[in-house]
Amino acid sequence: MTSTFQISSSKLKFLFIIQGEGRGHMTQAISMSQILNEMGHEVSVVCIGKSQRREIPEFVSRNIHAPIYLFDSPNFVTDKSQKSINLSKTILGNLLKFKTFKKSLEQIDQLVKKHQPDVILNFYDILGGLYNALYRPECQFWVIGHQYLIHHPEFPFASGQPLQKLLFKINTHITSLGADSILALSFRSLPSHQVKNLHVLPPLLRKEVKNLQPRQGDFFLAYMVNPGYAEEIILEAQNNPEIQIEAFWDKKGEPKIRQLLPNLIFHKVDDKLFLEKMAACKGMLTTAGFESVCEAMYLGKYVQMVPVKGQYEQACNALDAKISGAGIIAKSFDIQKLERVLMFNSPNKIQNQNWIDSFQSRFENALKQSFEKDLQENNYTLDLKKGIPAH
Repeated sequence: MTSTFQISSSKLKFLFIIQGEGRGHMTQAISMSQILNEMGHEVSVVCIGKSQRREIPEFVSRNIHAPIYLFDSPNFVTDKSQKSINLSKTILGNLLKFKTFKKSLEQIDQLVKKHQPDVILNFYDILGGLYNALYRPECQFWVIGHQYLIHHPEFPFASGQPLQKLLFKINTHITSLGADSILALSFRSLPSHQVKNLHVLPPLLRKEVKNLQPRQGDFFLAYMVNPGYAEEIILEAQNNPEIQIEAFWDKKGEPKIRQLLPNLIFHKVDDKLFLEKMAACKGMLTTAGFESVCEAMYLGKYVQMVPVKGQYEQACNALDAKISGAGIIAKSFDIQKLERVLMFNSPNKIQNQNWIDSFQSRFENALKQSFEKDLQENNYTLDLKKGIPAH
């Protein structure tokens, strides 16, 4: 899509569309809202795709100071154990909800018309891409996420899953249909490329992460996007009674704290507490979500990653993170293996922090490039710090 954007106010207005699967995209949105506010821009409204099996964490509304609207959006369907992704049921189940998703697109369109944003920023929600392709709003459409790094020639695809790889590429393409700017988040700095509109940026971490003071505690931290993996953590705690584990999940209906064993505590997802525990843990066990691994890298915590079965994207995440020095990949959680590896390995904390801390300056460059043509055509300049266009 060729944008018809024109600067018409003293600051840029953003509308966020966020995939609600897991916590990663939501914490990225919180970080981006903080950065945009500092730059003098405005997040006018936030749309989050909801799921029957997940709750939108309270910390999202607490940290994003903009109206939040929930809409039905395509989501993964898990097996009975709530661990692996059932690919056929995921595809069929989402196709059967066509009318529901059509209403969601209409809901997004109403919000776009009401708030008239200068930029729609899509955090990997499939309806975000479909909305841009079908409704062709008169504003810029950007996408952001680690998934868009597949356009870079050095992205490591997981081997042995050709169908899943194809579907991952198709899904990523749909979320970014007609994107004016593609913001690809990366664990590490990558060489220059010739891909149009692709900007490789550091992970998008919140201030709260950067303000923490890491220390070496006496427990391991565990986080799982699918509650079915709790069984593996419970088994690990039973088999290793001398090892303390604090785990986080987002299972519906659970209390804030549940002590299942003398050496195992489960917490309901809480952003502040989770980060405090990460800063104090010996190491982390997690499924291969991009955001949590980035936070651990920044804090100098080594990670054991167990990609969600059937979710090809996580297999790629884990491979990319391993290459970047974040940790090791495993088929199931194994605390003793992680403990042995910790004796000889730790992330390059200084290098990771330098890369991640460069996000805002690199984002400002991407912002300038995205609007450069429009600004020149309308005889405007843009003060990226204050968001003030002037003749």
